[in-house]
Amino acid sequence: MNTITKLINEFSLKEIGATFAVLFAVIDILGSIPIVVSIRSKVGHIQSEKATIVAGLLLISFLFFGTKLLGVVGVDVQSFAVAGAFVIFIIAVEMILGIEIQKGVEPNSASIVPIAFPLIAGAGSLTTVLSLRSQFEDINIVIAIILNMLIVYLVLKFAGNLEKWMGPGVLSVLKKVFGVILLSIAIKLFTSNLGALFHATV
Repeated sequence: MNTITKLINEFSLKEIGATFAVLFAVIDILGSIPIVVSIRSKVGHIQSEKATIVAGLLLISFLFFGTKLLGVVGVDVQSFAVAGAFVIFIIAVEMILGIEIQKGVEPNSASIVPIAFPLIAGAGSLTTVLSLRSQFEDINIVIAIILNMLIVYLVLKFAGNLEKWMGPGVLSVLKKVFGVILLSIAIKLFTSNLGALFHATV
């Protein structure tokens, strides 16, 4: 009962909204529609359900076990968050300037690689999940991940239709808008966690 009460107290629509927006921008599934369509045309079929479930499990697993993994190599969450801020900053700059991010090679079966990893649950999104943990409650991040995975599933399922409906112009604008959002988030992550590291060493 105490665990349930704790989760209820930690539940926050504001935090869910904030983490959802960050992950949505980092994953950038809308901007990846042309890539998804290209891969599907080459391999014939993408298992949307499998790709979504695997990507979601990777993100949630890294959320809970990423810190322990960092502990093994002697890195704290704040240091990782600062490093994550740099990664997010680079992704944001690439999105704003229209530079294409390398998504990996395309194997015969694309549902897991490169769709689930690294297109959805790649270095940027995994880093972001752990970086967000330094500022938000786990329950809100998990809910945000699940909500993002629902959108990912729909996009994977109807990527061809979405590409025709939105057009390259709209996709380009969305990419730049989310890039600006990511840039501001990267700066916030950097300043807040760098301050925590500075006070810890003083």
